[in-house]
Amino acid sequence: MSHPHPDLELPPELAPGTLRIVALGGLGEIGRNMAVLEHEGRLLIIDCGVLFPEDHQPGVDLILPDFDYIADRLDDVDALILTHGHEDHIGAVPYLLRMRPDIPLIGSLLTLAFVEAKLKEHRITPLSLVVEAGQIERFGTFECEFVAVNHSIPDALAVAVRTPAGTVLHTGDFKMDQLPLDGRVTDLRAFARLGEAGVDLFMVDSTNAEVPGFTTHEREIGPVLDGIFANAEQRVIVASFASHVHRVQQVLDAAHAHGRRVALVGRSMVRNMTIAAELGYLTVPDDVLVDARAVDALPAHEVVLMCTGSQGEPMAALSRMANLDHRVRVGRGDTVVLASSLIPGNENAVFRVINGLMRLGATVVHQGNARVHVSGHASAGELMYCYNILRPRNVMPVHGEVRHLVANAAIAVRTGIPADRVIVAEDGVVVDLAHGVARVVGAVPCGYVYVDGSSVGTITDAELKDRRILGEEGFISIFVVVDSATGKVIAGPQIHARGFAEDDAVFESIQPELVAALEDAAMGGNVDTYQLQQIVRRLVGRWVSGRLRRRPMIIPVVVEA
Repeated sequence: MSHPHPDLELPPELAPGTLRIVALGGLGEIGRNMAVLEHEGRLLIIDCGVLFPEDHQPGVDLILPDFDYIADRLDDVDALILTHGHEDHIGAVPYLLRMRPDIPLIGSLLTLAFVEAKLKEHRITPLSLVVEAGQIERFGTFECEFVAVNHSIPDALAVAVRTPAGTVLHTGDFKMDQLPLDGRVTDLRAFARLGEAGVDLFMVDSTNAEVPGFTTHEREIGPVLDGIFANAEQRVIVASFASHVHRVQQVLDAAHAHGRRVALVGRSMVRNMTIAAELGYLTVPDDVLVDARAVDALPAHEVVLMCTGSQGEPMAALSRMANLDHRVRVGRGDTVVLASSLIPGNENAVFRVINGLMRLGATVVHQGNARVHVSGHASAGELMYCYNILRPRNVMPVHGEVRHLVANAAIAVRTGIPADRVIVAEDGVVVDLAHGVARVVGAVPCGYVYVDGSSVGTITDAELKDRRILGEEGFISIFVVVDSATGKVIAGPQIHARGFAEDDAVFESIQPELVAALEDAAMGGNVDTYQLQQIVRRLVGRWVSGRLRRRPMIIPVVVEA
């Protein structure tokens, strides 16, 4: 297997007749999926999603793919293909279209409806083309055939990209549920046909590659939800992704069967389910949906709230309920269902929400104690079937952390694909496909781009480190006034600390040392205020580290008078 190496250089100029593939996100992480294909000077993009921040990225709202690789070549982009409507595949589209609003968006009806609603909030009117499974379209040098795949959202598509340099099949996110709620199975007949014609590079979802066997059917969730609703004494609150149409459908059906009314809570949940219902992807039983403001007038045992926040997102409805920061007050007798799996990295946030809800007296049902969610991704057994059906010449696992990519690569090798034809790459690694062989030829810079409020890309890793220090170690400011002529300290040092258990009086013992150090420096002819500030920073830093066992952010201010 070919692995990325930190010493990889920039790739050479693309040779004629070669197809280049560069992932700008989604390899080595669960999120911000984006792949760029290049042939004969033209570009095709597959997906453009976001990654949600973890605890070590305080204040960050979203993380985008790094667009720098294509920033000066946006006019070469023939199309942006969106495989399905989840945020980790479409969430960054508005930020890319800010750079070039007329990039053609290609996707299924529901996917584009979700994207267009998002773009409307950004005041962008896209150029879009709705495609269906089985449809073939040409975008410049790229001929694209769309294939139905089953996922945890309706209307997901894989895409086969044909070029003179070879054929690439990108699965997007998929599984092989044989009893899907909407009856739309992954089209293995199309996979077999493509395999017979020859797939030169198979880019395949890796999220569940470590999970043996086969992913459970979505239909198994219905009876579990039915039992929860039957036994619930008061309100039922179900948290899920705002785009999980199938799960919302199951909640609506269970509520209808038990005489309950459902209110959608959360702007994204209301927006997406309204779109899904209008397009016919969500069937709403008569008199089941009510406005969220109307549920207060209903008996608690007749109420279901469908909300966001299953991943512990701080600003989502469920987290705010757990923190008593929402108009819905969770109490004893309420039942809360977290109807989603844990995305790696979100465990602590989710458990905080669960503990907060249970502290309020609610019964919390989650994947750890009931089958209230099944994955939308193919497990190892399904991946093995795909390899045996397709018999691809080369494989490049996508969509997953490194452990998922490696596990997927191992499955490919077990099915007989030569190890040197299985490429485990991370974001930024450049893969060239020529004469039926895919190989790593270099790497391009590919960092995280942080969205923080209205700023995009201005927050750096160094600034995030400062935020972590502020949050974990505290902050000390020192103010000193020195005589510009003599260097004598004429005011201060005034020391103020934040984030310390100790009172500011604890710093009184260091003040004489500071005065002596500053005056000694002045006597030695060192009266530059910057150098004096560095003396203060070093002296206070050593003292705080030795005395208080802390490494806070220290801001010294030395003023001449």
